[in-house]
Parts: sequence; structure tokens; C-alpha cells
Amino acid sequence: MTRHKLLNLLHSVLLLGGMLFLMGLLGWAFAGDAGLQWMLLMGAVLFLLTPRISPRLVLRMYGARPLLREEVPGLYRALEEIRSRADLPVAPELYYVPSSMLNAFSMGNRKEAIVALTDGLLRSFDMRRIAAILAHEVSHLRNRDLWIMNLSDVVSRVTSMFSLAGQILLILNLPLLLVSGHRIPWFPILVLILAPFLNLLLQLALSRTREFDADLDAAGITGDPEGLASALERMERRQSGFLERLFLPGRRDPHPSLLRTHPETGERVRRLRELDTQARSRRPLADALRSRATGMPEHMQRVERSPRWHVGGLWF
Repeated sequence: MTRHKLLNLLHSVLLLGGMLFLMGLLGWAFAGDAGLQWMLLMGAVLFLLTPRISPRLVLRMYGARPLLREEVPGLYRALEEIRSRADLPVAPELYYVPSSMLNAFSMGNRKEAIVALTDGLLRSFDMRRIAAILAHEVSHLRNRDLWIMNLSDVVSRVTSMFSLAGQILLILNLPLLLVSGHRIPWFPILVLILAPFLNLLLQLALSRTREFDADLDAAGITGDPEGLASALERMERRQSGFLERLFLPGRRDPHPSLLRTHPETGERVRRLRELDTQARSRRPLADALRSRATGMPEHMQRVERSPRWHVGGLWF
């Protein structure tokens, strides 16, 4: 497990370093040493001043509401045990998203965090699988993945802005360059054109690496890699029907591997099951909770509608 952790950390450092290198190279291509300095300065300013969207504002867009402790005492017991094992200073708040999709996501930081769970996920999984998913989301918070992805997003946006400005200047000056007979510097032009695309690929690869790392940490927290592996498999099966899985595998996720924010489920499951015999150093979380019930309060009405598009580009 330590080897996997070190490899994931090294991968993340190299990917983020590659993004920063591309950003600096683009600044140099844009205006030499001065462009490099301006690029780094703009990136630092944007990272410090970028407005942080309130997690509760995003949750309102999803129609989410808090889950009270008296509604889901089992979930809060699981979350408190996970928080203790993950050494978080405070337990995240739990929110309910009225959607039939099987999904969960985390927001905020280590000291003020939120984990949101959908109706479909709470009704479909037992406490073992829900605890594994909670551990995955808590791992994102413990590892400061949201901060890392925010940094990579700022780098990507600065790179795109400089690239666009450089391409506009190039188009405006191209006739003059052709008429004057000056030699066209193709390398800086290629950097201007390709840097945003390459940066996007590195950003997506960084996202996939952080998912692998959260899987690894969740397995260590719960002592039950199989719990998360089986949850991921069930989520994958629920996304498509039997005939679709038989005749059109992958139709709902047609993007090439390089363009995915999450790794392929099969690869995540394979890695987790490789850890299964290594993660038994602590008592499995499911044994500590001694519960096989789902996490869904009985009084809450099932969400039957199919996921649909909402204003802002959200699906739920």
C-alpha cells in the first residue's frame, strides 16, 4: 500500500509540475522573460483572488438539504468513525440530494466540509458500501484534493487566456510578417496553439490520479477494499441496462481514457482487489458498525424521476 501511495504522490507532483512548466513556457513564447514573469505573477494573483464558490450555494442548485443526525444515526456513526481514522479535525456535514443517480461528492476543506449523497445511492447500498464511499470522499478532504484541483484549474485558465491573447496578436501581425519577409518563429507559435490542450490533458490525468489515491486511502481507513470495489461495480452496472452492457459496452462513456476526469471503473476495482489482502491491519469499519441496513430514512419518499439537465449544466 505504501508503494502505491508513493507512486500516486510522485505522479501528482509530476503532472502538476508539467502544468506549471507549460504555463511558464507559454509566457516565454508570448513575450520572452517578461512574459514568463507576468504569467507567474498572474497565476499567483488569480489563485489568491479567485472567488471561492460557497458549497451551500452549489448545494442549493442541486436542491440539496442537510441530513439530520436523528434521521440517519447509522450514517453519522460511520462518518464519525471514518473522521477519527482519517484524523480530520471535524466531521463533514451530510447533505441529501434528491436524485435517482448513484453519486456522492465532497466540498469545502478539512475544517469545514460537506459530503453530499444522492437518494439513489442511499437506497441502493448497505452500510458497508456507503461507509466505503464516505471514506473515499473524506480521503479527498484529508488529502486536500479540492485545493490541488483548484490550483490546477487556475493554471489551466491562465494558460488558456495567454494562448488566446497570443493567437489574436499573431493573427493581427501575420500579414505584416509575411510582407516584411521576416522569418516566422514556428516553435513559439506551436506552443501558443498546443499549450492549452496539453495542459487540459495533464489536468485530467491529475484528476484521475487523485481518484486512485482517494480509493487507496479509503481502503486503508475502512480496512475493507472489497466494500468500495463492490460499490463501484454496482454503480457502473446501474448506469446501463443488461442489453446495453451486452451489445453496446461503453456507450454512455465514449470519451477516450485521456479525456476522462475519473479512471475506468475496472481499473479502480482491480487496484482495490490487489490491496484486499494488504489492508487487514485494522478492524474493518463494517464490523465496527455492525449494520447491514441501508442509509435511507424510511419516512422519505423515493425519487423516481430520471436524471435531467438543469440550469447551470447540472445533471441530477
